[in-house]
Amino acid sequence: MFHYYLKLSLKSIGRQKSLSVLISTTLGLGIAACMITYSLIYLMSKDPLPNKSNRVYHVQLDNWHRNSAAIEPNLPPEEVTWRDAMNIVHAKQAKYQAAHAITWGMVTPANKNVPPFLGIIRATQGEFFPMFDVPFLYGQGWQNHPINHVEYVTVLSKETNQRVFAGINSVGKTLPMLGKLFTVVGVLDEWHPSPKFFDMSFGAFYPPEDLYVPLQIKAELELPHGGHTHCWEKDLGDNYQAFLNSECVNFNLWIELASQQNKPQFDNYLQTYVEQQKGLGRFPRVSNNIVLNINQWLVYKKVISSDMYLFFYLALLFLLVCLFNAASLISTKFTAKNSEIALRRALGANQLAILSQCLTETLILGCLGALIGIIFCLMGLEGIKYLYPNFSAFVTLDMPLMLITVGISILSSVLAGLIPSIKVSMLAPAGYLK
Repeated sequence: MFHYYLKLSLKSIGRQKSLSVLISTTLGLGIAACMITYSLIYLMSKDPLPNKSNRVYHVQLDNWHRNSAAIEPNLPPEEVTWRDAMNIVHAKQAKYQAAHAITWGMVTPANKNVPPFLGIIRATQGEFFPMFDVPFLYGQGWQNHPINHVEYVTVLSKETNQRVFAGINSVGKTLPMLGKLFTVVGVLDEWHPSPKFFDMSFGAFYPPEDLYVPLQIKAELELPHGGHTHCWEKDLGDNYQAFLNSECVNFNLWIELASQQNKPQFDNYLQTYVEQQKGLGRFPRVSNNIVLNINQWLVYKKVISSDMYLFFYLALLFLLVCLFNAASLISTKFTAKNSEIALRRALGANQLAILSQCLTETLILGCLGALIGIIFCLMGLEGIKYLYPNFSAFVTLDMPLMLITVGISILSSVLAGLIPSIKVSMLAPAGYLK
């Protein structure tokens, strides 16, 4: 019977093309508005490191002034000082540990056909790469070395390798930058973590850096401080070493534990470390260490703003308005077929058969609405990419979202057509048989 209902529905849609297109477009617009906002929330809230996000932690220490909090009402700074970063990393209390910061400098390729450019650089430690499962196209990262050991090596992003070395395997080649000659030890594959959880200084969806160098080079070459840099001490002077020895925070500190069960042990170590530093005259405030895993950190940073949820609720209201309009149009469409339906009832069709045929027609309109909704949704997401280039790496309508779109469209069409279908199936044929 479904084949018969399908045949009747297609003929009905063909006879009323304009009204059918209007119904499907109304549904499609409501679904597109809803799915664009839902897609952004869904993609922004995705776990960026699903296989280990519950074992990778961001570390915060409260080294701030006694009389004021770094972040009101009573939160520690989100970054740590140079000496705390060095002390904790070299204590090796976790499986992996790495401090890192953003800096920049001139890159002057030996190839004269490639003009010099200002490279955005992440100064970090070797365990940064395995901790965050950074994919390599060629080579690998470097090993962690003692604090006084400086090695002029670099890892290039895939884009930088394409720009400087035309995309070939550049491991072992040299690259002049920052006034020194660096050896390339690795080239990353495509890597655009979204959100960029490990450093959200410039936003959660800022693109990755061009190059990576050992953290000690930042101190050795006195590279500029990028990202968040905050100090509460006054009169530090212009001496770079004074900054490193100060209470100024600039370095993100992350650790990976072998298992979640090791976290209390690390917390105890961190508390012991703070107490030791208090004995040296530091950390004047009450101990306020915060150690959050990746998903907790994303919530802490409010990656998804309340405005985004507000837009989603407004889109749901718009979808509801579209459903009421679609229901009205479907009612108009079915009312125009009263004589036909009365004749079918007179020939023996029961109410269930009429209801089934009408719902089949609304299902087809829902499928057309899903197609229109997907098209509008893709157009909307492309518009977001154009307006916000930082979102281009992750804003997409993947298969799960497409299936959700189709499901919502079909459900919406059934809801919009249910009352008109029931109403027309209960039609008394006597008044139309003349």
